[in-house]
Order: sequence, then structure tokens, then C-alpha cells
Amino acid sequence: MNITNTDSTTYLYRPVNKFELDLIEQSGWKKFPPRLPEQPIFYPVLNEEYAIQISRDWNVPHYGSGYVLRFAVNTEYLKKYKVENVGNIEHNELWVPAEDLEEFNNNIIGKIEVTKEFHK
Repeated sequence: MNITNTDSTTYLYRPVNKFELDLIEQSGWKKFPPRLPEQPIFYPVLNEEYAIQISRDWNVPHYGSGYVLRFAVNTEYLKKYKVENVGNIEHNELWVPAEDLEEFNNNIIGKIEVTKEFHK
């Protein structure tokens, strides 16, 4: 499956709660925080619709709010990760091992941006 948006940049999405959003803001909107011990995988998703679904239907009921983030990543770097489908055709994500997150963050181009937010 092709995840490329341009020759050099791929846009990915990430649903987050307010706690994670605050940590990303503290980084200057440049990186995602380290995973917790019970979170061995960082999973950005390939389309905004899927990120909206997770944020609205999971994060809001569990955390009271949810946010959808959009960010660009070096396309060449992403080729090392296989696209994983976890449900319907639009439920595609990348499974980045927690130990790769620092390198992943170093391949983010520009700033992470909030595209949607949802609240109870």
C-alpha cells in the first residue's frame, strides 16, 4: 500500500488525549513523548478519518477530550515500516516500536499540528 503524499514527505495522523497533547506542546510541537512501559508500539495512522474516529469514539469517552494531529515525516525513513490494517479498509496504521520513537521523531519535518478536537 502506498503511503506517500509527495516524493519526500508523507503526512500521518495521530489521535491523542489532552495529557499527550500537552507533552507534545512542551516539545515545541516537534516530537511525540516516549511510550509508557505498557505501550510497546507507537502507531500513527494513515488517514485523518481514522484518527477522527479514534479520537471522537475512544478518547472522548475515556479522557473527556480528544485531538487529531497531523505531521509530515521523511518518506524514505517510513519505508522500513509495514502498513498494518486493523479493521476496515481505512483502518491503516504504522507500528513503530517504542525503541524507534526517538529516531522517528528525528524524521518529522516541520511541526506537529492539531487539525481537530473533540470534547464531551
